[in-house]
Amino acid sequence: MSDHPTISIVAPIYNEEDSLQELHRRISGVMEPLDLSWELVMVNDGSRDRSLELMVELHERDPEHVRIVNFARNFGHQIAVTAGMDYAQGEAVVLIDADLQDPPELIPQMIEKWREGYEVVYAVRAEREGESWLKRTLSSLFYRVLFRITEIKIPLDTGDFRLMDQRVVRAVTTMPERHRFIRGMVSWVGFRQVGIEYKRDPRFAGETKYPLRKQLRLAWDGITGFSYVPLQLATYLGFIIAAMSGLSILFVIYMRAFTDELFFEGQASTLVMVLFLGGVQLISLGVIGEYLGRIYNEVKGRPLYIVHTTRGFDDSSGHPEDQRPEHHLSLSREGSVQHD
Repeated sequence: MSDHPTISIVAPIYNEEDSLQELHRRISGVMEPLDLSWELVMVNDGSRDRSLELMVELHERDPEHVRIVNFARNFGHQIAVTAGMDYAQGEAVVLIDADLQDPPELIPQMIEKWREGYEVVYAVRAEREGESWLKRTLSSLFYRVLFRITEIKIPLDTGDFRLMDQRVVRAVTTMPERHRFIRGMVSWVGFRQVGIEYKRDPRFAGETKYPLRKQLRLAWDGITGFSYVPLQLATYLGFIIAAMSGLSILFVIYMRAFTDELFFEGQASTLVMVLFLGGVQLISLGVIGEYLGRIYNEVKGRPLYIVHTTRGFDDSSGHPEDQRPEHHLSLSREGSVQHD
């Protein structure tokens, strides 16, 4: 194996025992004809099924290409992607999910664009098979809202499936934030970027690891990580309500002074206004609290992830000393502790 392969393919793994063999087969089938040195970095994100066991079998069967990073527990998809980028040593790094909704057969087109001089090649979902109408609608709405409210223009209908030059990877991995939104971070660092369209396939096997709850959480991470609009909305609502209240007071004074009509008689209208204002205040406090909680998480300074074991990496395949990531903790198989 070359110390620095040309292409690193990073796949975060969480309970994907039914897809791993097919993932390796299809990636091997795509990469072998290209006559490029390559590695497949699988990051086990605390799987509870046989995923780790099958990953070890793949490594033993194909030690030249398969590498394993095994987390001490589940840290989440975006953190697993970050770990794969930390350990990847290729001149270019491809991010792909293990469910095979993003076809490995698109990788040669990405490599071709990279050779043309583009440093980021992202895949644009022109079609999305196997997804419900609700999921497609919410995803489309999210990307368009995010595009409108952020200064950094994140390409529409894109996920994490992309190729990045190693310079881009190094730039992204220097960003130590805990609530990560990789596609937004890649857009933020800049470089020459281009998109290619593809048809997203249904899952190869198993159930989705991104139910609606997790999708909403990721969407919120993207919005709060790249936009202050939620905070600004609280201010806008305050001004609007204050203006409405001022006009209402003038209206009531006028009606009381110059007419015999009785407006706002009784407690119902007062109760409605109090409940409305209370709801607005609680929402505003919740938004402020969300941003404050993120600041709290950042200042604690905990590592992004903890690596329990690795396979397929030797001393020469690690990061150079002046480029080693400083946001994670690695525990060797023998149990000694190494801060990376």
